[in-house]
Amino acid sequence: MEMILYSGIYLVGVFVAAVSQVMLKKAAQKDHGSAVREYLNPLVMFAYILFFLTTLLTIYAYKVIPISLGPILEATSYIYITFFGVTIFKEKLGWKKAIALVLIIVGIVVYSFGIS
Repeated sequence: MEMILYSGIYLVGVFVAAVSQVMLKKAAQKDHGSAVREYLNPLVMFAYILFFLTTLLTIYAYKVIPISLGPILEATSYIYITFFGVTIFKEKLGWKKAIALVLIIVGIVVYSFGIS
């Protein structure tokens, strides 16, 4: 039960990091007038604060989950980023990306059930 809780904390961190990436991309699409304003605007600063918080969540989760599970949970970020790319940025989801996502999901499931 404890492993599930800490894995959930790790997954929340991964999701928040994906949201931060979306925020940074949104900020990059705007003209800020200067390099200083490009980096010192509320959206960018908040995104970096979220990245810092995700680091803390990851460190906290690693108190219980094994190091070998981290990259497996981190792979879910590809799913979130693809979803955000398609829904927010209207990116195309080609068949190669779809197959890659299916393989990632299958890998997560296989690892989760301990099938080797």
